[in-house]
Amino acid sequence: MTQKSKSLIGGISILGLAGLICKVVGVLYRIPLAAYIGGEGIGIYSKVFPSYNLLLTISSAGIPVAISRMVAHYVTRDDPRNAKRIFGVAMPALTALGLIATILLICGSGMLSDRCGTPDARGGYLAIAPSLLFVCVMSAFRGYMQGHRIMLPTAISQLIEQVGKVGVALPMAIWGMRAGGPALGAAGALLGTSIAEGAALLYMAVKHLLSRRAFAQVAQDESAAVLSRKRIAIRLATISIPITLGACIVPLAGWIDSFMLTNLMEGGGMDTTEALVRYGLYSGMVLTLINVPTALAMAMSTNLVPTISAGMARGDKDYVSRESITGLRIAAVIGFPCAVGMSILAKPILFLFYSGSYTAEHLTIAGKLLQMSAMTIGLFTMVQATSGILQGCGKQRIPMYTLLAGVACKVLLNFLLVRIPALNIHGAPIASLVCYTVSMAPNLYYVVKYAARRFPVTDIVLRPLAATLAMGAVVWLLWQKLFTESYLSAGRGKLMIAVIVCVAAGIAVYVVCAVLFKAVRSEDLPARLRRRAKR
Repeated sequence: MTQKSKSLIGGISILGLAGLICKVVGVLYRIPLAAYIGGEGIGIYSKVFPSYNLLLTISSAGIPVAISRMVAHYVTRDDPRNAKRIFGVAMPALTALGLIATILLICGSGMLSDRCGTPDARGGYLAIAPSLLFVCVMSAFRGYMQGHRIMLPTAISQLIEQVGKVGVALPMAIWGMRAGGPALGAAGALLGTSIAEGAALLYMAVKHLLSRRAFAQVAQDESAAVLSRKRIAIRLATISIPITLGACIVPLAGWIDSFMLTNLMEGGGMDTTEALVRYGLYSGMVLTLINVPTALAMAMSTNLVPTISAGMARGDKDYVSRESITGLRIAAVIGFPCAVGMSILAKPILFLFYSGSYTAEHLTIAGKLLQMSAMTIGLFTMVQATSGILQGCGKQRIPMYTLLAGVACKVLLNFLLVRIPALNIHGAPIASLVCYTVSMAPNLYYVVKYAARRFPVTDIVLRPLAATLAMGAVVWLLWQKLFTESYLSAGRGKLMIAVIVCVAAGIAVYVVCAVLFKAVRSEDLPARLRRRAKR
């Protein structure tokens, strides 16, 4: 494996570990949050995030990827001068976009809260609005660092965001709940999120200042032409607009869900409060949990863009093919076991985390939702990997079109399924499965066409699948035969032991089988672990 390949695995390891920690902290944060602001408060909290995520994606999704890709291109060509100029053009653009998004959310807070059927959510929109500006500015720093293949600052800033949520947002949620009920409690949590994003931005700004001397020491090819700001702006727009549009599609679907799902359930005869609670179960609990393992997928996609872009800049087709296949294989190695394991342990995980905040009936409903929704993890991981490869190849429009097709199917199926009283909220995960399947299939075709040049089914699918099935069989037998569902009501201590035993056994079996079946290879490990393994 080349040094560049090692940097790919190392970058995924750094961002993946940080992402996992952040997601786990996010899940653990939701437990006391739900306990303090209740199901109605979580429902209001969850109503705000789709609009926030959509505006955040519009303003900050595309340009950081474009920065990362362009910076990686010029650094690879020994041209750090133009890399710095790219950052100089992108920073004011992202600042302006973040400011516009913040103003739009503030001005539209009343309309959004009325349209989503939850007028009490207006305070939440106002509280989360400043973070749009903070994240946009921070993403410029992140994109520039990632273009240099420096992933640690991004990882640390993500940890600051999550620690801030626990240390700031939770106390503010408690204060808000005591002062004004669920609506003010949700607003307090969202305001704490804005403060945490501001702290992460401050860290990235300081880190950038401290790193400028190191960037200045990179050798400069004096024969390289200096790019004009106009040319840089045009190129940034050319790359970022399709990526932004593609990235907006999934948040747009979530935004549509925030309007559609409760209204469709009410149209099927469900009480308004119960519809809001069930929406909160799905968006606030189920989607939060499945987002934990997808942190690795996001890390992989983030690393694949500059990696593939650097190979394209050198014209090294063999390198691009090798790294693309590695990315797809790692996607399967990560996605398959996470999907199956979380699906099997859906109910015990939910009862362990949320038994003090929700009724057994609601947790049972959430368990069924998670069993099906967990299967989207494998699909989403592959969609992220293929999107990162295509963006690195300069084919950023393809994932935009494929996601658009997938979300169109999701919206249609939501409308058809959720309004059926016997299905109600359970129609949403079915629609999501179809969405990611429709997106993944053409993405894989184009990755093979433009980057990988082949699709080794045995390495990418069969070996990880065999290890996953072995793991799944052991976890299922342990839960169903040794512990049984009686542990759901046996107390949190016993349930925690059961879940830990099942998870630990599953990880051990999967690791052993993945190595035996050669789904995971020695070169996939970070360099430090490889050196230790040789001793």
